[in-house]
Order: sequence, then C-alpha cells, then structure tokens
Amino acid sequence: MAGWEWFVSLHPVGQALIATIGTWLVTALGATLVLFTKKVSDRYLDASVGFAAGVMIAASFWSLLAPAIEMAEADYGEWKFFPALAGFLAGALVLRMTDRILPHMHPDFRTVEGVKTSWHRSTLLVLAITMHNIPEGLAVGVAFGAASLGAGDIGGAVALAVGIGLQNFPEGTAVSLPLRREGLGRGKALWYGQLSAVVEPIAGVLGAALVLSMQAVLPYALAFAAGAMIFVVAEELIPESQRRGHPHVATTGVIIGFAVMMTLDVALG
Repeated sequence: MAGWEWFVSLHPVGQALIATIGTWLVTALGATLVLFTKKVSDRYLDASVGFAAGVMIAASFWSLLAPAIEMAEADYGEWKFFPALAGFLAGALVLRMTDRILPHMHPDFRTVEGVKTSWHRSTLLVLAITMHNIPEGLAVGVAFGAASLGAGDIGGAVALAVGIGLQNFPEGTAVSLPLRREGLGRGKALWYGQLSAVVEPIAGVLGAALVLSMQAVLPYALAFAAGAMIFVVAEELIPESQRRGHPHVATTGVIIGFAVMMTLDVALG
C-alpha cells in the first residue's frame, strides 16, 4: 500500500517512466527464452501475437479513444467525436509513413519493407519491433499525463501499462528466437530482443510531457496513440499471427487478449 501511495504521489512523467521501464523489462524477460531454446511452438507464437493484437485493440478504445471523446464533449458539443477522429487518423497516417520509409524486416526473415538499405537483417528485425513499441510507450505516457489532468484516472493508466507489459513478453521472444536461429549467439540474441523495447520509456516520457505542456492537445494525443496502435495491429500483428497456419489459435489469442485488457481497464480504471 505504501508503494502505491508513493507511486501515486510521483509526477506524471515519473509515473510514465517507471511504468514503461516495467514494460521494457517484460520484453527483456520474454527475450530470455532464447537462453534455453532456439524454437518454440508455432501455436504458441500465433496465440501470443494474437493476444498482443487483442490487448492493443481493447486498449485503443477503453484507455484512449473513450477518454478522448469524453474530454472533448464540453468544448466540442455535438462534434465531440472530432478530436478522436482527427487524432486517430493522424496516428495511423504517421505510422503508415514510417512503415513506408523506415527499413525493417518481418520475423519471417523474408519480407523487407521501407527504403532499400545494406543494413544487416538482425538490425532490420529490431527496427520492425521498435516501430511497434513507440506507439505502446506513447500510449502509456499519454495515459498517465491524462490521468493527472482529470481525463481518466491513474488506475486506468496502470491497467494500460499492465496490458502492454503482458503482450510485450511474446514480442521479446519474437525478436530473440529468430535471431538465434539465424546464427547469433544467445547473448546477442537476448541483447537485441530487449533492445527493441528500449524506446518505450523514451516514448512514455515524451507522451506524458507533451500532454502536460499542451493540455489542449490531450484528446488528440490520446486518439493519435490509438490510431498508431490500431495500424500496428492491422498491418503487422494480425497478418503475422495468421502466417504460420493456425488461424483459429491466433483468433482465440485475439479474443483472450481483448477480454483481458477490457477487464483490466474496467476493473482498475
């Protein structure tokens, strides 16, 4: 209880930093599987990627879009949907542009996107997962900043961080194991696996600081993070979860992930 009171008393940027360091550490924990094996079940991978997609879909609504719409009601009246709509589309557009420009490789080690480059394949894979983690860290930071301003509450922000942390475990595995199979040593594969989530604390701090310094953009920032996350879900996670031939397992993962995140947000928020 004392620990919770201490956490609540922190500045929102500090709360966001601690929460996103936690999500980063869960990614590192997932990457440690590479120390014990080169391969895990395809069914596990499909279910876990689907789970991550379900968590992000639920978080995008309950933790981000719903508070954005509620916040905008006083200022926008019947147009209360506008900040959520504009921010959501902007978030998806920015991720689409990043996806098109930034060189990156999918975990199958065959699909390369972005501008042509001579970078090593391991670097391209880490960049792909890093691109996914930026919206996640941003969402957590914005949620803590919003809670301090009365848009949502700290319990909801914590629920979001917990949900993101849960789905980060398989992300760490999804980076480290393919690298190990490509011939990297266990230590290097583990290093790259956790490295993909280092950006989350950076994005979390920036997100919290942004909404605190420019409160008027808060509903837009919440929706921006949602749009970016939904883009990742539709562009990367769901197709990846279906790639290995276990669509029903992947879909079950989506449903479970959505249910878990919804429960966390409603119970803690």
